[in-house]
Amino acid sequence: MKIALTLSALALSLTPALAYSGCPGKERQETAASCMPGYTWDAEKGTCIATPSS
Repeated sequence: MKIALTLSALALSLTPALAYSGCPGKERQETAASCMPGYTWDAEKGTCIATPSS
């Protein structure tokens, strides 16, 4: 009984990691719409940068 419970707990604890790693193309893609307030999209760098204050 202990072995079955331990193996079940191990399998359940690994499930989220295996599910996430098995989804190709689901990587986080940052876009202009995902920039936080105070940041703007820099197309040249392909990332959000802090908006300069004037």
